[in-house]
Amino acid sequence: MPSTQKGLAAKDRLAVALDLPSEQEALKLVDRLGDTCQWFKVGMELYYAAGNSIVQQLRDRGFNVFLDLKLHDIPNTVAGAVRSVAQAGASLLTIHAGGGAAMMSAAAEAASAPGSPRLLAVTVLTSMDANELTGIGITASPAEQVLRLAKLAQASGIDGMVCSAEEVATLRKETGPNTLLVIPGIRPTGSAVEDQKRIATPAQAITHGASMLVVGRPITRAADPAVAAQAILEEIEQAQLASSKK
Repeated sequence: MPSTQKGLAAKDRLAVALDLPSEQEALKLVDRLGDTCQWFKVGMELYYAAGNSIVQQLRDRGFNVFLDLKLHDIPNTVAGAVRSVAQAGASLLTIHAGGGAAMMSAAAEAASAPGSPRLLAVTVLTSMDANELTGIGITASPAEQVLRLAKLAQASGIDGMVCSAEEVATLRKETGPNTLLVIPGIRPTGSAVEDQKRIATPAQAITHGASMLVVGRPITRAADPAVAAQAILEEIEQAQLASSKK
């Protein structure tokens, strides 16, 4: 997908999180969604259960795969993991910005090979707030820590970042229009917050500069996932239209 959010169709700006324990359950949900969505996020729970098979199944059905493994290890190990993942055919892959510049640079070099996924650096998890950061010895606010890690990731050659909607406007300003900014913690109005702490509606995130939104439970646990996804796509389209008129 293009790195900038401008000119993207709503389908290219929504990734449905397949946070399910088995390939069978994931593909059943995909079938219920039909052709409503184009992107699916495969996280650790599903990937550890199904491996590259789920990525290939989604690719064979014509979908794009966002592989959310949040790689975090020594540089050589992460670089090797990036090369291995490239064989699976995912379009996006996450690493942890907290792994540092050397790790991210090694990952970026590994991802320069043809057919490799674009890399996203996870900054601060949306389940974490200031108290959580303090508990692990980080005195900076979530916003300060996100910006610090985002700049480090950009300097290390990473394509984009994962951050919450609270930081996306700042990152868009600081990292430029072509940086891919992916926003989890999206909750349509009226949805349960659950374990997320730094959240926003789809319209808020798009208006503030998000490239892509990641939505899980508001779609996957809906009585009709396709209807829920379509409502979010329509909200994205309306936000795009409103932003274009400014």
